[in-house]
Amino acid sequence: MSEPQPVVGELTSAMVIVVATVAPGGESAVREALADFGDLVDSAGFGYPTGDLSCVTAFGADAWDRLFGTPKPAELHPLAALEGPRFSAPSTPGDLLLHVRAENPGLCFDLARRLVDRLGPAVTIVDEAHGFRYLDRRDLLGFVDGTANPHGSQALEAALIGSGEPFEGGSYLIVQKYLHDLTAWNALSVGEQERVIGRTKLENIEIPDAEKPADSHVALTTVTDDSGEELDIMRFNMPFGELKAGEFGTYFIGYAASAAVIEQMLQKMFLGTEDAPRGDRILEFSVAVTGGLFFVPPADFLDDPPEPGARAAEFAGEMVGGVGGSDGSLRIGSLKASTS
Repeated sequence: MSEPQPVVGELTSAMVIVVATVAPGGESAVREALADFGDLVDSAGFGYPTGDLSCVTAFGADAWDRLFGTPKPAELHPLAALEGPRFSAPSTPGDLLLHVRAENPGLCFDLARRLVDRLGPAVTIVDEAHGFRYLDRRDLLGFVDGTANPHGSQALEAALIGSGEPFEGGSYLIVQKYLHDLTAWNALSVGEQERVIGRTKLENIEIPDAEKPADSHVALTTVTDDSGEELDIMRFNMPFGELKAGEFGTYFIGYAASAAVIEQMLQKMFLGTEDAPRGDRILEFSVAVTGGLFFVPPADFLDDPPEPGARAAEFAGEMVGGVGGSDGSLRIGSLKASTS
């Protein structure tokens, strides 16, 4: 398998997310900058060997066409906006995404600054978030986040396109910024909060299926295949907040070998299911204000980025079918939602 970018690993104490658009005519400058990213990561982290500094670089569908041409990953398309009976999820601009992680927020900032400086006027930042570890890995709602992440070989299988597949070693990434209404949330009793989430707050234990509400967050973010096996993704969610702006929330960061898995989770949350027609109750307190779908190519793709029509096919391999389609359809007939 091609060497993947660091989309699998343990949660760190800090992160910076930068989402940018590529200026018309800036494509060559971006490709040249990408080839220097590996050295910039190495130089920023060299003096801090225990800092766990890393960066993932990902691309939106429109930017892929402009930067690299065809072929492109089968499931890479603009994220569809969702309009449900009560809740909505937007699709917002984004050509290039940088996901910087480390144990030290200063390291995250330093590397993000170096990368943005190297890109220069070829890009315009349209979203930025600085995440932090909150208490014992809890979100700002007070619940532990990331418990369901797979580990070891299961994490690799969940997050990375497998050997022999087109763009092997790559990953699909979906991000969303959620703002929380903490006043309304904290007005609920702990027991009611647990029914909204589907887990206990203090002990972090999932509520049994027979007792778990169908509209709880855990129930609606569980997706299984035709055999009933649960399909995993790799989450790197982190809290963020600005006191002056009065904005607090969770930045959802999900990696998967198939974008359709995360897309179905979002469909269930926002559009509802037969057992939960009004959608995910957590959305009464958490509003999605951004959303984007990106592709994370293998690391060696960034070391020598192909120009349109040149070498992209080397990384695509033989373009055999895929879960998604270039027309933006999900093609998730092999997946089914768990409504237990």
